[in-house]
Amino acid sequence: MSEMELLKRYASGDEDAFQELVKQYKDSVYAFLRRFLNRSDMVDDVFQDTFMQLYVSRNTFDLSKPLRPWLFTIAANKAKDALRRNQRLDSTNLGSMFDSEESSIDDVLNTLDYDAHMPYDDLIKDETAASVKRVVSRMPAKLREILILGYFHKFPYAEIAKILHVPVGTVKSRLHTAVGRFAEDWNASTLCEVN
Repeated sequence: MSEMELLKRYASGDEDAFQELVKQYKDSVYAFLRRFLNRSDMVDDVFQDTFMQLYVSRNTFDLSKPLRPWLFTIAANKAKDALRRNQRLDSTNLGSMFDSEESSIDDVLNTLDYDAHMPYDDLIKDETAASVKRVVSRMPAKLREILILGYFHKFPYAEIAKILHVPVGTVKSRLHTAVGRFAEDWNASTLCEVN
């Protein structure tokens, strides 16, 4: 059943349709929140708050629009609220992952998707993923959210702009800044590990 059909059924009171929507989006929303919040004690609560908002908003949702951007907007706003409540807004700069002449952010993300067969390769992959997570977690919230939406969830600029309620130009600017900071911090963290 299509998302639109599920939404229409849910808007008319079909609880099974709501459960199906949760099933379709739970993994991507949970992954987004895990990366954005970087605090396992907060992720489950914000995840539940996100889907509770979907649940109570069935009569106000615009059925002519896709659910995914709206749901991620809710998740991002709930995550920001949780961070504010817990005074966890991080102002630490998080730089960039690699020098642009050597490799790009896409190279780093591709390493996370690499299918390794040797135990040593799995260890390297796990260490790289942990390093990426550490670097991303230290980014200021505005840069972290844009990086997660743009690179990890591959939202187009226009959808990111809607989710964050900012102009597309701001999305591009923040994404450029986020990638640059990520590269700087990545280089700094790898230099520390070498020394």
